[in-house]
Amino acid sequence: MNPHLAPVQVPDPAALARLQRLCDITEPYAAGEEADALFADAMREVHDWHARRGDFFRALLAAPAPTRPTVGADVLAPLVHATFFKRHEVLSIPREEVALHLTSSGTTGQKSQMFFDTWTIRAAQRMVARIFDHYGWITPDQPVNYLLYSYEPAPGLRLGTSFTDNYLCDFAPARQVVHALRHTGSGHEFDVHGCVATLQRFAEQDVPVRILGFPAFLHFTLERMRAMGLPPLRLPAGSLVVLGGGWKGHADRQLPKEEFYAEVTERLGIPGDRIRDTFGSVEHSVPYVECAHHRLHVPVWSRAAVRDTGTLRPLPYGERGFLHLVSPYITSVPAHSVVMGDLASLHPGSECPCPSPTDWFTVHGRAGVSRNRSCAVAAAELMKGMS
Repeated sequence: MNPHLAPVQVPDPAALARLQRLCDITEPYAAGEEADALFADAMREVHDWHARRGDFFRALLAAPAPTRPTVGADVLAPLVHATFFKRHEVLSIPREEVALHLTSSGTTGQKSQMFFDTWTIRAAQRMVARIFDHYGWITPDQPVNYLLYSYEPAPGLRLGTSFTDNYLCDFAPARQVVHALRHTGSGHEFDVHGCVATLQRFAEQDVPVRILGFPAFLHFTLERMRAMGLPPLRLPAGSLVVLGGGWKGHADRQLPKEEFYAEVTERLGIPGDRIRDTFGSVEHSVPYVECAHHRLHVPVWSRAAVRDTGTLRPLPYGERGFLHLVSPYITSVPAHSVVMGDLASLHPGSECPCPSPTDWFTVHGRAGVSRNRSCAVAAAELMKGMS
């Protein structure tokens, strides 16, 4: 068994019994009345957990009824905007119980400071592992080569994207790992020619390739290959692309998803069902991974809603608004009901031909113009002056 699938216990088994049961569900896209009732019970437990451990959430929970939104009919979900965590550190655990501290941005600008106890980070990792297992991507007997379009580890680096991409290397043994954003001693630089050479070398070897990280950097590599007049490559069978972080900072160069995936297939020989985007953030670490039809289904451990950008009222399926993500998994910080800065639309599971019955969402971009910087924005600055 992959160690990230191993059992993990909540901080207080008596107070968080339903949360334990919810996070112990092994089928990532289970749905139905029983799962819904368990989710609502787990949310009530974690509301009480955070209210007893901090003035901020206790006051939020006690706000007048009109300002206490729900998700569905039964789940109370007081709203906290993701930008709150860029300005405030609010913990529901003693500092000495912090097992991991991650940030959301680069070396300058506003950063979300997120703190994880052992339960929270291991619960999130187990969710990722169960989704990878669901899609058959845990291959302990099949080594792979990795090309990571993310930051090379460096002393003091706490970026959530770097942590995640290096963690994803645990699901198949690594023959070689190459980072696209190389540590220089004083920062990171995007090594586009190194990426081209790496892909050429990997194409000649006999193991699958896993490409993880920011899609803009992969696109830039493929553009450079075309500009250099290089022929398309055919990466070994079983190769996989799992993207994350979005195109923030390079919206002018972003391709429509279908066109970008076709470019990856054309230049690298990876079929479309082996190219998946993901959505996640350091403020909400539940993984959202595309199915083979490229829909971001909501796993059993979370719920999603879309809210009007002016009133924050819930919107019906298909309409665009702020993405609101809810999950009781986090016990370290009251970030279990977070309104993201992303515009999205929610859709019923029946509108996707894949077997997963849960709702899915489409992200349509960031809302408005903000000074807030994400990992992808910081990374995009490394591409300035390149064409």
